[in-house]
Amino acid sequence: MIEQSVNMETFILTLKQNQLLNFLIVRIEKYGVSPSYEEICEELQLKSKSGIHRIVKSLEERGYIKRLENKARAIAPKKHPNGQTYNSDVINFKDKFINKYSHPITEKNISKKDQIPLLGKIAAGSPIEAISNHGEYLEVPSSLLTSEDCYALYVEGDSMIDEGIFDGDTVIIDKKTNINNGDIIVALIDNEEATLKKFRKKGDSIALEPANKNYKTQIYGPDRIVIQGKMSGLIRSYN
Repeated sequence: MIEQSVNMETFILTLKQNQLLNFLIVRIEKYGVSPSYEEICEELQLKSKSGIHRIVKSLEERGYIKRLENKARAIAPKKHPNGQTYNSDVINFKDKFINKYSHPITEKNISKKDQIPLLGKIAAGSPIEAISNHGEYLEVPSSLLTSEDCYALYVEGDSMIDEGIFDGDTVIIDKKTNINNGDIIVALIDNEEATLKKFRKKGDSIALEPANKNYKTQIYGPDRIVIQGKMSGLIRSYN
């Protein structure tokens, strides 16, 4: 019997390796950011992060993924499960600009820019102290602005991840717009705390809905809520 040598580079991925790599690619292409280790654990139905670390290490050693140093959610695909090179503007762009009302903006059409006020942080989680103007400005593509009365806020928290809004993103808010059920808004609660949530009218009350199953919808009387604008765009940095 003649023994044949096996080229380990052509070794088929294990089931879990294949699942992780496919999940990584799907999440990046849908949301523009890789999943957290907790999300990978849930998707692969693993009980601990140690199993994820082993799978990630094996995929990295075989050249299917790369880890980005000093970054949260820092796993990026290099190859598809079939071995073909993975090309993504998410990895190659310094910044990716996303507008939910238009096609994704690329390097070819971000040359025209405007400056808008950057008013601080907004909570995508539990409400934080009210936003205020710090005198800073942010340069953004003009095509992201839906009116002349827009401003920007840094996102803090994970309550809106199912809408593709992640901790560390920057959202663009349009103050001059009509609000409808399902819109993502900046809500000022009791003139003290601001939060980023989905708006829904519930009879005479206002429901602020998260986009994360780990958070609960909050119901307020209309006298407790001041709507300070609707989200019109999002900026994600990959520095």
